[in-house]
Amino acid sequence: MALTFHWFLPTYGDSRDIVDGGHGVPVGSAGGSRPPTVAYLGQIARTAEQLGFVGALTPTGAWCEDAWLTTAMLTGVTERLKFLVAFRPGLLSPTLAAQMAATFQRQSQGRLLLNVVTGGEGAEQRAYGDLLDKDARYARTDEFLRVVRALWRGETVTFTGAHLRVEQARLHQVPDPVPPVYFGGSSAPALAVAGRHADVYLTWGEPPEQVAGKLAATRAAYADAGRVPRFGIRLHVIARDTAAEGWAQARRLLDRISDVDIRRVQEGLRRSESEGQRRMLELHGGSRDRLEISPNLWAGFGLVRGGAGTALVGSHTEVAERIAEYAELGITEFVLSGHPHVEEAYWFGEGVLPILARRGLWRHPAGPAAPGATPVPFAPARPAPPASVAAQPAAVGSH
Repeated sequence: MALTFHWFLPTYGDSRDIVDGGHGVPVGSAGGSRPPTVAYLGQIARTAEQLGFVGALTPTGAWCEDAWLTTAMLTGVTERLKFLVAFRPGLLSPTLAAQMAATFQRQSQGRLLLNVVTGGEGAEQRAYGDLLDKDARYARTDEFLRVVRALWRGETVTFTGAHLRVEQARLHQVPDPVPPVYFGGSSAPALAVAGRHADVYLTWGEPPEQVAGKLAATRAAYADAGRVPRFGIRLHVIARDTAAEGWAQARRLLDRISDVDIRRVQEGLRRSESEGQRRMLELHGGSRDRLEISPNLWAGFGLVRGGAGTALVGSHTEVAERIAEYAELGITEFVLSGHPHVEEAYWFGEGVLPILARRGLWRHPAGPAAPGATPVPFAPARPAPPASVAAQPAAVGSH
């Protein structure tokens, strides 16, 4: 069984901290904010591509750059990396979304993956002009995906639902290939929608026994629709050469978080309508104590961020073992991230992926490299200089 790994594009900015972007970093210390420019996000994307990640998740929300536009720009600076574009189906018509996906597939040579986000926060949805409650949003998502799927099959669609209506909708060109649909959600309405429409069901990183229960419920929802799911999991990672180094980095991140920030973020997250967010909050209870909620599973991220709030922490071998445990439950896709996203991609890609490859659980999507080859992700190939030049020492600051 070969596992698939995706990385993450922080379209809200990046730093060496979970929050704050490195404000107040003293001179002489590594740190500071990294704005989400195309140049920097392209650096992350090329790093992920070189290391063997198949795709990269791009979030959606008022707090980050638009996922469609950003990833469209990044296709020009990458070669094979796919983009897992998160989008909210209530904010654009199903016909337009189907057309956008088809265009993306043609222009990128099939590098689009779609992460459908129904939206668990009523206040944010209302800011976008979406006034439906949570149950109605899931009902609308179901209608939306029914229309989109039919359009992708090349059908002419006339549909009248409780929330959406189209007449004689048809795509001039269908996407080839049809982009896989990724979908997450822990409530009963979410599982029902996933069972009918999603190719990959995504869960956040809960302890294995809790994930096993969720996957069982999801399999039942898919069985009701006559379908079989694929499973993915969303996690952060802190992998190092030794367990002590990994946990030291987790403590450094935690020490950089203020109690004021924890209280402020937790107050907001407790108002969330999301069942998945409620489950994340239960893992740590808003406290710094007992954050290792399962072997090598750390809930520190969830103290100051919504959504995925857990990280795999430890040695490369330990992190590989935990991934293998999730794989035994039936998870085949892993959507990972780490702060900062360039450096942590290298820690995982150079430390954990080779272990999984030796165990037969992973292979590089580009195939084995030539013996002795050392991929360079950023610099274009340059011809070798003449021997007379090559023999001279490089000038200071020439690179």
